[in-house]
Amino acid sequence: MSFRKVVRQSKFRHVFGQPVKNDQCYEDIRVSRVTWDSTFCAVNPKFLAVIVEASGGGAFLVLPLSKTGRIDKAYPTVCGHTGPVLDIDWCPHNDEVIASGSEDCTVMVWQIPENGLTSPLTEPVVVLEGHTKRVGIIAWHPTARNVLLSAGCDNVVLIWNVGTAEELYRLDSLHPDLIYNVSWNHNGSLFCSACKDKSVRIIDPRRGTLMAEREKAHEGARPMRAIFLADGKVFTTGFSRMSERQLALWDPENLEEPMALQELDSSNGALLPFYDPDTSVVYVCGKGDSSIRYFEITEEPPYIHFLNTFTSKEPQRGMGSMPKRGLEVSKCEIARFYKLHERKCEPIVMTVPRKSDLFQDDLYPDTAGPEAALEAEEWVSGRDADPILISLREAYVPSKQRDLKISRRNVLSDSRPAVALGSSRLGAPAATTIAADATPSGSLTRAGEAGKLEEVMQELRALRALVKEQGERICRLEEQLGRMENGDA
Repeated sequence: MSFRKVVRQSKFRHVFGQPVKNDQCYEDIRVSRVTWDSTFCAVNPKFLAVIVEASGGGAFLVLPLSKTGRIDKAYPTVCGHTGPVLDIDWCPHNDEVIASGSEDCTVMVWQIPENGLTSPLTEPVVVLEGHTKRVGIIAWHPTARNVLLSAGCDNVVLIWNVGTAEELYRLDSLHPDLIYNVSWNHNGSLFCSACKDKSVRIIDPRRGTLMAEREKAHEGARPMRAIFLADGKVFTTGFSRMSERQLALWDPENLEEPMALQELDSSNGALLPFYDPDTSVVYVCGKGDSSIRYFEITEEPPYIHFLNTFTSKEPQRGMGSMPKRGLEVSKCEIARFYKLHERKCEPIVMTVPRKSDLFQDDLYPDTAGPEAALEAEEWVSGRDADPILISLREAYVPSKQRDLKISRRNVLSDSRPAVALGSSRLGAPAATTIAADATPSGSLTRAGEAGKLEEVMQELRALRALVKEQGERICRLEEQLGRMENGDA
């Protein structure tokens, strides 16, 4: 009797990673050598920020995404800190605002000029002083404008209102040891933290209370990480007692036992998790590793499903992850990482292979946009709100052949809803139509044949209706073909 192995169906099973060509990398960047388990890199749809080596203080580089190639040694940096910069984070509600934490015990918030830096930036918009030791963790609130969390080596978590430069909440009695990382939940009502005492804590910052705690989430002594998933579960990375690297998934309602626990290998670099809430895929990058592993989180056991590994030759010093709204959806790109080498930053593109040229709405559900759902004052008063979602369909750019077909189909179609970016293309065919109407009418008027003009106009209207009908039929057939190619029908 033969048993056939059943392969779990998943649209992300064939996701593959690919580094970009050399001319699209950022060369000659002196990445910071400070001993701190931070990502050293932050990226948004406009800028790439990298913490770099600096003499006499701390600095980080901010580059427009288009500025690839070799970066001049004299390129201006953000250099207002008096000690090394340990962590940076772009504001999710303003692509030109970035916060930084440093060994000089301060948090600084910077406004980057729209086209990037032309001279060194030394004056922050605001300096937040409240920590007594170095500040190693920075995290913006996901839905409330101007709310920023910072955590330092003084074991204190501070929540700030950046707009007024005031300290909103001070949580100084919840962590007895060094805080490894902090992660907000989906709507910013709670955050979870991983601590050197091997505990994972879930905290309500406005009440200052501990909602749940799991001691010895991972028994190893090396650094751990904890992140909130979209459904409220907590995903952790850490080490076993035998120093093997582990992943675990926890239900905050019952932290007694993990829902899932997997051992990976026995390397010693801290595992940095990057989570995509739209696809429920977690990418795990080890500091000093040369690989990125990715896993899909599902509702049914075993909950954590290994998908694949991207492997390269060079070890990574740090890693940045592009928000979903900065990806190229027309190429089925579901993630893009910015891998830091010793002297360069290399983008790595994660792609789902698809044959169809159409917008893949199953890969791109509505995602968190740049608009804040709450003001800081509303959040302080106790209100919560989910992120305001945007559709990525508007960012969809069809290929050239496809573009031609769409413009031809839309020449006379005014009533059909425009496809992504169609509004700009519809203008040109409309002008063409008017010109087509005007040319025969002008010549016929000059000839004085008014009766023939009416005949031509009737024929034109009939042709217009026919073209519209055929255009709609082509659209329906293409959608049907797309579904068949994707295996939906």
